[in-house]
Amino acid sequence: MTITFDKNDFNTPGTGRGLLDVFKYRYLLRVLISKSSSLRYRNSVLGWFWSYVRPTVQFLVYYLVMGRIVGLHGRVEDYPIYLFSGLVIVNLFNDAMGATTRSIVSNGALVRKIYLPRELFPIAAVVGSFVHFLPQMAVLMFVCVLFGWLPSLTSVGLMLAGLLLVTTFVLGVGLLLSAINVRFRDAQNFIEIIRTIATWSSPIMYTWVMVYQHTTNHRWIFDIYMSNPITVAVELFHNAFWAPLVPESSRLGWAPGFEWHVLSAVGIIIVVTFIGQFVFRRFERTFAQDL
Repeated sequence: MTITFDKNDFNTPGTGRGLLDVFKYRYLLRVLISKSSSLRYRNSVLGWFWSYVRPTVQFLVYYLVMGRIVGLHGRVEDYPIYLFSGLVIVNLFNDAMGATTRSIVSNGALVRKIYLPRELFPIAAVVGSFVHFLPQMAVLMFVCVLFGWLPSLTSVGLMLAGLLLVTTFVLGVGLLLSAINVRFRDAQNFIEIIRTIATWSSPIMYTWVMVYQHTTNHRWIFDIYMSNPITVAVELFHNAFWAPLVPESSRLGWAPGFEWHVLSAVGIIIVVTFIGQFVFRRFERTFAQDL
């Protein structure tokens, strides 16, 4: 008996529809997300409690150094809320970036043995990081409520906009780094460098006003600084959680030209995602061999 195959039924690696193919594999995506969550703290005594420990330690260190020693506690009203509301969104980016960069390599056995859209792995990593971000988000909202914060359409909208910016941006960066990391494992060694840059180049521990005052003669530097998608997301979170809790006279308001900074950030995300998908598709063809 002769068995015939139609070559049109098969896809050459790297010639699919990219991120669009993921929608046909929703069940596999759920499985990968569940696998990521179950393995993250496997054999750990504290388990999910680590989702609270790390941001708590970060907060205490930053608050002690920047709030008390540097003196920002007295210059920014309700500084603990200001600090924590910016810290949680940057933590989401940092955690998701590390997870996406390692996503293909850590699932090398699946990549070598079966076919499925490789984009599933970075996406599952982002969603998994978001799941582990939720405890931090819950703590932030709980503390803000204790301080008198009440959710409104504006605050919820700003929060969702910030989350959307960060998750889409980190997905684009993750597609790029995860593909490069398969061929050049040095990529994962840059994660800590990028995390450090993301943390200190965003107005988490200081305010955008300080940057504005120090770039009086070079406004283009300030515009570049504010066009960073992470910076925009941090400011959205500040205005969602911190600003409603302080008197209007103590609020920082929006940076000059913030609407253009938002548009620039969206443009950067689109470009980064396009480049990330392009590089991912090119490198995808040799994933099995490189792994």
